Amino acid sequence: MTAGNDRAIAGSRYLQDFDPVPGSPRAGATLAADPGRPLIIRIGKHLRGIFDRLIASSSIVANDPVLDVRHFAWTAMLRDHWQAIRDEATAVALRGQASPSLATISPDHRSIAEVDKWRSFFLWGYGYPIDDNLARCPRTRDIVERIPGLNSAFFSILAPGTHIPEHRGVTKGLITCHLGLIVPREGNLRMRVDDRVVRWSEGETLVFDDTYPHEVWNDTEETRVVLLVQFERPLRNPGKWIADLFLRIVRRSAFVQEARANIASWNAAVKLLDV
Repeated sequence: MTAGNDRAIAGSRYLQDFDPVPGSPRAGATLAADPGRPLIIRIGKHLRGIFDRLIASSSIVANDPVLDVRHFAWTAMLRDHWQAIRDEATAVALRGQASPSLATISPDHRSIAEVDKWRSFFLWGYGYPIDDNLARCPRTRDIVERIPGLNSAFFSILAPGTHIPEHRGVTKGLITCHLGLIVPREGNLRMRVDDRVVRWSEGETLVFDDTYPHEVWNDTEETRVVLLVQFERPLRNPGKWIADLFLRIVRRSAFVQEARANIASWNAAVKLLDV
């Protein structure tokens, strides 16, 4: 057996055993959320209403659950290049083990994302570029790096028959944009944001405030893929001071650093398979 085969076997075993939560279940199971979340987030959950009201009062754009894409001129750039982005997503994110379950990467998604039901291919995470993944998606890299206030960007891959239960984002200081890349046409694929039900279309963008309760259903027989972008809400002071301080603390926290380490470990194992 060659050294290359040995490395590939080692990588395959690592991916099979990859488990940042020792003893946690495998595919189809929902993991327990990490109790060791950063203090700022645990305190923030109790004070979130106060923080969000202060941020909302300083918002330059609407505070509606679903926002008008015309208020974010850069979304046209995503729509203009959606096919190039889709082609790169298909080439890298849907290939074998390239995209890990979000539940195994992000501590904050373990209570809502079943293993292997909601997968991700990260390009940026909380302000940190994922250089290995960006290098494999040069067109997408060049586009997302032009997004004002970029916080996170990843290909979000939802398996057939998946339901992501109601949840909400951490801070009103961030807004979420989805670019439809692969959208099943048969069946009922939808997302509820507060009291609005919205649906994706290939090549179209959807902008929403994820601090409103929202949930997702893929009641189809096909996989849904979107480019998910989180960006900083346009703000005046004092809301901007509050949002910026919160994000600085979270970006330096063990909560985010653990997710970065998990992505790096996963990518290293995938490289062994590619030898």
